[in-house]
Amino acid sequence: MKRKSLPGVCALWAGLACAAAVAQAPVEPVSPDNQAPPPVVAQGPIVLDWVPPALAQLSAQAGMKESFTLDRDMLSVAAGLMPDSDAQVKQAINKLDGVSVHLLRFGGDGMIDESLVDSIRAAYHLRGWKHLVTATNAGGPVHDGTTDVWLVMDGINVKGGVVLVETPRSLSLVTIEGNLSPVDLLHLRGHFGIPQFSGDRLRDAPN
Repeated sequence: MKRKSLPGVCALWAGLACAAAVAQAPVEPVSPDNQAPPPVVAQGPIVLDWVPPALAQLSAQAGMKESFTLDRDMLSVAAGLMPDSDAQVKQAINKLDGVSVHLLRFGGDGMIDESLVDSIRAAYHLRGWKHLVTATNAGGPVHDGTTDVWLVMDGINVKGGVVLVETPRSLSLVTIEGNLSPVDLLHLRGHFGIPQFSGDRLRDAPN
């Protein structure tokens, strides 16, 4: 995966204090002949450079795409450049081990293949992580403004997670790794390519 210097910042999510529930138990691994990735133990490490295979198919259809990874050293440099007035943000950044971002844009009359987006959601479901969701205009042919969040919990702390934000012409997938609290996540809003959405509508995803 190509690494870039720190880009402009977007946003992290709010209202995750409700996410302290223990993650679901993982399912059994799939057959080696199956192209789907095997599930991992929900309490295991976050793999920053792993993405569902369906993302590569969507990337091939995108008019514009960008991917980058920020490791711990790069994040520490970014924290050091912040003013003292952002002390809480700096503290939260210093708890991060890495951030991986994939941004896809679909121009013209192109629309996102919703079946591939559903395949991405299914892949993270198989990993057995805590799933939260917020959506606007759900139920139409395109889930306009839909956001999915998967978290790996360690008690009340967040070991990492994934944010998937879909609009009719864009898709953002961000993976974070670290040892955070829900409060840390609130302070990280607006940083490191993590998409912004309205956290006050974040809720448990239906089964």
